Amino acid sequence: MTVDEAARVPVVIVGAGPVGVTAALLLARRGVRSVVLERHRDIYPLPRAVASDDEIHRILQAAGVGEEFAAIARPAKGLRLLDARHRVMAEFRRNEHGHHGYPQTSMFDQPELERVLRDALARRPECELRAGVEVTGVGPDSTGPVRVTYRDDTGDHELWADAVLGCDGAGSLTREAIGSAWEDLRFEERWKVIDVDTTGPVRCWEGVDQICDPARPATFMRVSENRYRWEFRLGEGQETVRELIARWLPPSYDGDFEVVRETQYTFRARVADRWRSGRVFLLGDAAHLTPPFIGQGLCSGLRDAYNLTWKLALVLQQGGDERLLDTYESERRPHARHVVRLAVAMGWAMTGGQDGAAAIRRRALAAACRIPGLTELAGRDLSPPLTAGPLVRRRVRRGLVGTHCPQPWVSVGGRHTRLDEALGDSFAVLTATEAGPSLTALAHSLGVHAVPVTDLGDDGTLAAWLRAGRAEAVLLRPDRVVMDVVPSGGRDFTSTSAWAALLHTTRRPVPSARTAPKSLLRSTTR
Repeated sequence: MTVDEAARVPVVIVGAGPVGVTAALLLARRGVRSVVLERHRDIYPLPRAVASDDEIHRILQAAGVGEEFAAIARPAKGLRLLDARHRVMAEFRRNEHGHHGYPQTSMFDQPELERVLRDALARRPECELRAGVEVTGVGPDSTGPVRVTYRDDTGDHELWADAVLGCDGAGSLTREAIGSAWEDLRFEERWKVIDVDTTGPVRCWEGVDQICDPARPATFMRVSENRYRWEFRLGEGQETVRELIARWLPPSYDGDFEVVRETQYTFRARVADRWRSGRVFLLGDAAHLTPPFIGQGLCSGLRDAYNLTWKLALVLQQGGDERLLDTYESERRPHARHVVRLAVAMGWAMTGGQDGAAAIRRRALAAACRIPGLTELAGRDLSPPLTAGPLVRRRVRRGLVGTHCPQPWVSVGGRHTRLDEALGDSFAVLTATEAGPSLTALAHSLGVHAVPVTDLGDDGTLAAWLRAGRAEAVLLRPDRVVMDVVPSGGRDFTSTSAWAALLHTTRRPVPSARTAPKSLLRSTTR
């Protein structure tokens, strides 16, 4: 088939929701051009996702909108499980300074986040948004560029892409095009979602409440200054909004009260059985659907974008091995499935019926939540270590490999900044002491520095992290996952030959849009 070179682009992204736009921004910051196709002409104006974690804030930082997101987000205290009488059974506290350098839980209004992302997209010359278009076809698969067809007011058009990212939601045309099917994890319920604006004295604790009442399970949270969200499983009755939320308002309250949104959703738990065909990939709701009970639906999609984009940029721009792209699904699918199963477990804790077995489950849950340290452990389990693979060189079950490097504030070259800004967009080698010749040579081959953590001027977080992990040095991937370690007493990474071939580049690196942080490191490293 003849390819129209005038219509050829490196990447086509189908869908301009938060996942698609974040993917475009991450690619743009690595010099990769993209065209984003979106059927709506503007952002969807009503709230949907309302919660994120510190890892997601770090991803938004990498996309260039970390400060803008902080301005619209509000830290939350965490999650509580309440019984039918609204008594606290368990409390999962979240800190205002998490491992990734941000509050562990933040509440936000999705339309505000989408506006921040769209504004950033408009400032990037590498990105082009074509809104008000209908994508009509993707593929078929081939060894060459992927054909994407779409229709707008002027007629039918086509693009030829080196890669296509399907960020087009639960009803994904892209998923259908690659022949992917849903794995059903057996959770499906109808819920009513209510968003309210009021200055009234709503009873809340500045976190998320899950009401574990099988007769009327519910979720409640304050999203912003005067915005509140309730979610109720649909029952047989036809209660009004005021009747449903009466328990949270004073009995006599008759002040300002605006229902911003009242709608019904079917919450499902599904994971696509394949996330890639050739150079076509699925991200976000196109790849997985999760009930909202642990607030990870949008978060999982942004993790998809972060995991894939640096690998795709390495392949497209620097001649990285095509096998790098295989690691997207092998790394992300198990994690996404884990998150969906956690959400299902929480859903069953809330809604597991009214029979005798359900009562036993609720009593067991209440007892388990009183075990010291269990609630803290459960709060950390939303992002477990990546399993071993070509880009995760794990040799022991426990250790730093596959986990994220913490992100403290550092002082480099007279500038106080976050660690990721100092390291830049590429790989990084952090060492407990001055690097030896072999580590220095390895870092040089990757185009980065071997940086002693003592030169970074942090608060001791990095040195303590290396000591706890019994590591002399770590190799960080661009997404700040630990790829390999030099164990205490060692001199070199032990698996260099296994992953070096994957990262071998046939072209000179394309300059990143973030060159300043690299110059900061040059001023303090040898």
